[in-house]
Amino acid sequence: MRARFINQKVFMLLVNVRNGLLTLRNRYFRTVYGMNIADDVRISFKARLDKTNPQGLFIGSKTYVAFDAIILSHDFSTRRHDAKTVIGKNCFIGAGAIILPNVTIGDEVIVGAGSVVTKDIPSNSAVGGNPAKIIRSNIHTIAYGMIDDTKSTEN
Repeated sequence: MRARFINQKVFMLLVNVRNGLLTLRNRYFRTVYGMNIADDVRISFKARLDKTNPQGLFIGSKTYVAFDAIILSHDFSTRRHDAKTVIGKNCFIGAGAIILPNVTIGDEVIVGAGSVVTKDIPSNSAVGGNPAKIIRSNIHTIAYGMIDDTKSTEN
């Protein structure tokens, strides 16, 4: 029983260290690159944010960006290096999702894993696919894009 307690304490220590490192990384993105990222955003270490136009990236509070997600804020092919990409608050960006430049994702949105978001997404939606399409509306999320079943209604 004591070994289990020690393992749990070590695990929680590692979780706290990881959360501290994520916070420092977000601060680095804000201060060095000039990205507009809320203090409490969680971005996986394997997620990729566009550093060509970092000032064009806006991520709202309590949003989670999962591993291998890519968020772009410039378009090389059209020579648009001033694009603006906005992600609202309480969103979840799934693993391997790609958010293209000049896209606005509203508040409380879930972007499914592997989705390619090519156009604006209204608030309180769940999207998936390539290109991403709305698969559920009128959802409500709490912190980091977790669905709040007490408020969400079926489409």
